[in-house]
Amino acid sequence: QVQLVESGGGLVQLGGSLRLSCAVSGKTIQFYTMGWYRRPPGSQRIMVADIRNNGETNYADFVKGRFTISRDNAKNTVFLQMDNLRPEDTDVYYCNYKSSPESWGQGTQVTVSS
Repeated sequence: QVQLVESGGGLVQLGGSLRLSCAVSGKTIQFYTMGWYRRPPGSQRIMVADIRNNGETNYADFVKGRFTISRDNAKNTVFLQMDNLRPEDTDVYYCNYKSSPESWGQGTQVTVSS
């Protein structure tokens, strides 16, 4: 059974930083593109950033230059460094395999106050 456990969220002020982690068990991440997502209220999940197995990254326009996705295949973990946070970044953040998503985890809440 594949489990994705997100952590690292919290409450920060405008301009602050957070580092999210996604620990995966039950399946290797080594060969797969992994992504971070958010789900605005009343909307479907949207991609925030993804990272290919070769390390190539892709970002949504609204986070470019502020967020950095990375991976540690040995630890089967994906990270999202979030800098210069804004109130509009407030949401629950999830990670998953991009092409064939597994069951979604609980996510981690990010709240940015102004």
